Amino acid sequence: MLSWFSLLFRAALIMTGFIIAGHLSRNAFARLTVRDETRRDIWMLLDRAAYAGLLGFGAVCALGTAGFNVTALIAGLGLTGFALGFALKDALANAVAGVMILLHRPFVTGDHIAVAGFEGRVAGTDLHHTTLEAEGKRHLVPNATVLNSPVTVTLAATANTDQPSRL
Repeated sequence: MLSWFSLLFRAALIMTGFIIAGHLSRNAFARLTVRDETRRDIWMLLDRAAYAGLLGFGAVCALGTAGFNVTALIAGLGLTGFALGFALKDALANAVAGVMILLHRPFVTGDHIAVAGFEGRVAGTDLHHTTLEAEGKRHLVPNATVLNSPVTVTLAATANTDQPSRL
């Protein structure tokens, strides 16, 4: 009986360590978000991914320490991830394209762009779509389309002409 209690205690310690590490990573990303407000969306995405990854890995490590056979669990998670990736390939393509657009910043809010038959002022870019506004209409263009299509950018007018060009 003592060995079972000992295994559970070690598993709880491991899980507690991963929970603490998850909170530390959240605090680090919160500081990065405050410092770099222009890439806030990227930092928030990485924050969520790191936190979920740490908790998931911690749960698997804790279960393995407690004496459970996690081989089938890991294989099942791999197959589930493959099936979800295949089922959500378009949504994932838009999310990855959104990350690339947010990282590379080929255009920013306020620029006038033309892409895939749509034209307008960029109102915002998130992980799923780029929002264009023109003539009282709002166009939500999927990020995969924006990334894979030629884009014509007319830079937004800047109030201060002493600023260097973004290009």
